[in-house]
Amino acid sequence: MKLGIMQPYFFPYIGYFSLIDYTDHFVFFDTPQYIQRGWVNRNRLINPKEGFNYMIIPIKKATQNTPINSILIDNTQQWKDKIFGQLTVYKKRAPHYKEVMELLHQIFEEKCISLSKFNIESTKKVCEYLGITTTFETFSEMNLEIEEVHAPDEWALNITKMMGFETYVNPLGGMEFFDKNKYTKQDIELVFIKSNLKPYIQRIGRYESGLSIIDVMMFNTTKDINEMLKDIKLYY
Repeated sequence: MKLGIMQPYFFPYIGYFSLIDYTDHFVFFDTPQYIQRGWVNRNRLINPKEGFNYMIIPIKKATQNTPINSILIDNTQQWKDKIFGQLTVYKKRAPHYKEVMELLHQIFEEKCISLSKFNIESTKKVCEYLGITTTFETFSEMNLEIEEVHAPDEWALNITKMMGFETYVNPLGGMEFFDKNKYTKQDIELVFIKSNLKPYIQRIGRYESGLSIIDVMMFNTTKDINEMLKDIKLYY
């Protein structure tokens, strides 16, 4: 059985969902320190003229060491209306605009003040839309007692060990942070996954890579997206 662990991101890119799809069980790791200008409260949408635009969830002020699961959304700002305004760029270009907007309206209609909970629930909804059947848990709600962590790669190691999984899967980008010998000693297989991120037609005369999963859903059928999710390479 394969376990994946990641922070709860805001409508992340398709590689995040490839990881979820490949694993049997996925843990939203919501207790690390919130980092500004990361992917927890912002992501990228297409800009037809050049590059991309950021869609952002505004947050209330917090101290530097505040964990992700304690970050609160600043709902005094009309951020949902702003994002829906940004999404109109897809209306005349994206063949799946209607069904994706229906999904997004369902997600944004939920009243939520916790940033991590919003990200977790929206990710689950996207997975339902795509037919991903991986099971989920949220780390802060698990009451899981793990051994003391002495290095960054030991969070995943100790969580995987305590949950009784045989394989831990991580995005390839974090490979340099892991000591494979630690996992081998615990009889845990360590696997790294890389999404091939095949270009798709965005109807802007070019291809802009690494955008939010929203962009992928706008331009592709769920069948095509599932093929993309499985277009991966594994490293052991």
